[in-house]
Amino acid sequence: MLRSIELKTFAPARDFALSKDFYQAMGFRPGWSDEQMAYFSHGEHCAFLLQNFYVKEQAENFVMHLLVEEVDAWWEQIQVARLETLFGTRLIPPQEQPWGMREFMVFDPSGVLWRIAQNI
Repeated sequence: MLRSIELKTFAPARDFALSKDFYQAMGFRPGWSDEQMAYFSHGEHCAFLLQNFYVKEQAENFVMHLLVEEVDAWWEQIQVARLETLFGTRLIPPQEQPWGMREFMVFDPSGVLWRIAQNI
């Protein structure tokens, strides 16, 4: 039987250095990095690769979904990090969704949309 270990995505970055700073401020831990790619993780099973590559249409249609235990605690952390002020990004406050999740949204400096949610 085939067994999967992990699924990662490659997220685009218009300004690679700025995006790396953004994700650290957001609470992700940086790992391996070179001039073209950087590995970020949070906890044991959440990780993605940030790439020094940007196509506007791709970035603005790229969505990441992060399922967390306490969405309001994440929202508070995002507020404390002042992402809007420091990185010029847009935030949409937590809302209950009809599909049974409470979520908020964060747009990264390249236009990538993060939907951070908790099951309710």
